Amino acid sequence: MRPTATVLVYSDDSNTREQVRLATGRRPAPDVPFVEFLECATPAAVVKELDKGGIDVCVLDGEAVPMGGMGLCRQIKDEIFACPPVLLLIGRPQDAWLATWSRADGAVTLPVDPVEFASALASLLREKRALSA
Repeated sequence: MRPTATVLVYSDDSNTREQVRLATGRRPAPDVPFVEFLECATPAAVVKELDKGGIDVCVLDGEAVPMGGMGLCRQIKDEIFACPPVLLLIGRPQDAWLATWSRADGAVTLPVDPVEFASALASLLREKRALSA
């Protein structure tokens, strides 16, 4: 059986969640595990899944409504013990400072660029693997 990584994807927009899945494919790079997605449309669902454990990386939509991924990222970094790395989807490059404020581990702009996104996700999966070893 192949090892897999679990990626939690939060967005109220199913099209954004689909963009993330399509940009990732089965795995974002040859040297990282295959990916399984766990989709959440509400902040409460994100916290519930993180409390269960087993999440390797979170992808949060900074443009989500009613609670954006930036505020949610800051909340989970404060409240979840050993919070997994967070990749934030931001509306424009000028919002990078807000990603830093939210304590995100990485940020990419919307709409999702498949090459940029896969590279950023693979980088976070490598860091997570290195820390777990």
